[in-house]
Amino acid sequence: FMNNIKQIDQKFIEEHTVFTELISEIRNNFSTNKVLTPIRHHHDFPNPEVNENSTLFLMPAWNPSKNAGVKIVTVSPKNDQFNIPTIQGSYIYIDAVKGLVKAFLEANSLTVKRTAAASALASIFLSNKDASSLLMIGTGALSTNLIKAHVSVRPINSVFIWGRNFEKATAICNELKNKNFTIHPIRKIEEKISEVDIISCATLSKIPLVKGKYLRNGQHIDLVGAYKKDMREADDETISRASVFLDSYQLGLKESGDIVIPIQNGTLKESNIKADLFELCSKLKLGRENYNEITVFKSVGHALEDLAAATYYYKKYIDESGI
Repeated sequence: FMNNIKQIDQKFIEEHTVFTELISEIRNNFSTNKVLTPIRHHHDFPNPEVNENSTLFLMPAWNPSKNAGVKIVTVSPKNDQFNIPTIQGSYIYIDAVKGLVKAFLEANSLTVKRTAAASALASIFLSNKDASSLLMIGTGALSTNLIKAHVSVRPINSVFIWGRNFEKATAICNELKNKNFTIHPIRKIEEKISEVDIISCATLSKIPLVKGKYLRNGQHIDLVGAYKKDMREADDETISRASVFLDSYQLGLKESGDIVIPIQNGTLKESNIKADLFELCSKLKLGRENYNEITVFKSVGHALEDLAAATYYYKKYIDESGI
């Protein structure tokens, strides 16, 4: 059986992603809500060689009698000294009837694509339809994907990017310079944060980078990084001014400082969180209610998104190879 297992690598995923299609696949999965996702395993383990803990995530998902999968991911925050990405991983895609492994997918690219697609999916419900400018905070692997995904669902014609390393921000601008939008690096977040329609943030920051005092009515804030309880990308003032949405209550309420800290200190009540992607996609709840509302979407990632993305790439791979 091992001979039949497909290997779907980063190159294939990079070359075969059409964000509007991937967003649609993920949206269908959230709206039908048939995928079973046990709580993900999350293990911090010591990494004395670099003097900072690493984290192992196991993320299983099951669409009964159809397909299943598990993502195995390690997060090693000090990997920049080895010139390799912080996140490493594999996705094992399984036939849910027979239990056979159908494919191994390279999980870094799968994860950044599905994460960017989930943010753009949220933006369909939460940003104003005429949103035409985006500020990207962060220059990691997610940033280019978040830009492309957001641009695929809104008429964005100008993008600004900020990172701790200005050269990295400039390099991303060069990489994306021939797209149908202009893109410029900025040296300070304050230069553009008040002007743009959408702010997307994907960092490992422990100190808030999005400050509520700079926000104006009608903006949408997409918080994607800060995956631990002691990390946060937006301050209390942002949270108190905004309508807050999550990808899922199951993890969103537990894992990120952007939600956990404001709940602990009384800035945010759990009951005031407006909706998650399941409720938005199945039309159980409304997203943005008026043009001037400030909306915040906090993404922590969901195993359903991985399974939807693995299914999307597996279908493409089979179509392409004619098997």
